[in-house]
Amino acid sequence: MASLLLPTLTTKREIDTIIRDTLDKVVVLRFGRASDASCLQLDDILSKTSRDVSRFATVGLVDVDSEEVKVYVEYFDITLMPAIVFFFNAHHMKMDSGTADHTKWIGSFHSKQDFIDVVEAIFRGAMKGKLIVTCPLPPERIPRFQLLFKDV
Repeated sequence: MASLLLPTLTTKREIDTIIRDTLDKVVVLRFGRASDASCLQLDDILSKTSRDVSRFATVGLVDVDSEEVKVYVEYFDITLMPAIVFFFNAHHMKMDSGTADHTKWIGSFHSKQDFIDVVEAIFRGAMKGKLIVTCPLPPERIPRFQLLFKDV
């Protein structure tokens, strides 16, 4: 039910618009499925914290099964879900969390505070002009996945 409180983006145009038109705020896009248990857990955290981060972030949900958003799913190589991609002033923000992939956050957060800390770190780094920031969370609270890259 938490996903009902957040905007769900189903078309490429909606995603492009939120990325392009959101100024001086971090755009948090959760890619996943509303029926997936781990996505529901993350949606709960996102909906409970969206008000707390509303001064410096905008949260949106993207359904990966929608035909029109396949271009984003392929571009960001979203195979594990949920995955969160961050933007700031139409620039893709990356985060070094000690994993092989800096382009997105894969998995859920352990707590609401973890999510707030990550978004705040991205916002602070973006305000300083950085395109990649260091994850503020300790390594034991960062989800680990074995990533396999195609054609590498």
